[in-house]
Amino acid sequence: MHELSIAESIVEAVLQEKRRRGFQHVRKVGLRVGALSGVMVEALEFSFQAIVNETELDGAELCVEYLPVKIRCKTCGNRQTLDDNLFLCPQCGSADVDILQGEELDIAYLEVEDSPEKQGS
Repeated sequence: MHELSIAESIVEAVLQEKRRRGFQHVRKVGLRVGALSGVMVEALEFSFQAIVNETELDGAELCVEYLPVKIRCKTCGNRQTLDDNLFLCPQCGSADVDILQGEELDIAYLEVEDSPEKQGS
């Protein structure tokens, strides 16, 4: 279950950013997960909640944006979102395609509360 180690890495990165910027509380962690990332979103969400329980990130919500596979055909230039993992251009049938989206696993944003002294500045 590599989702546990991914969740641990996310939590570590968020804690580093929280401390570096002096955020009081992290409400949400926005994550972008591509269809080809190999991540089971439900297992990742479960792992994240288990790790942050009774820590300084307790109560933080993991908000996952699931990204479908998008390709660009090198033969005809067609850009298409794929509904399946058949990497053929739906327009011309070519297998010579670039993957434009779908491999992501990124922290996209943090929704936070600033420390009281920063709010007055």
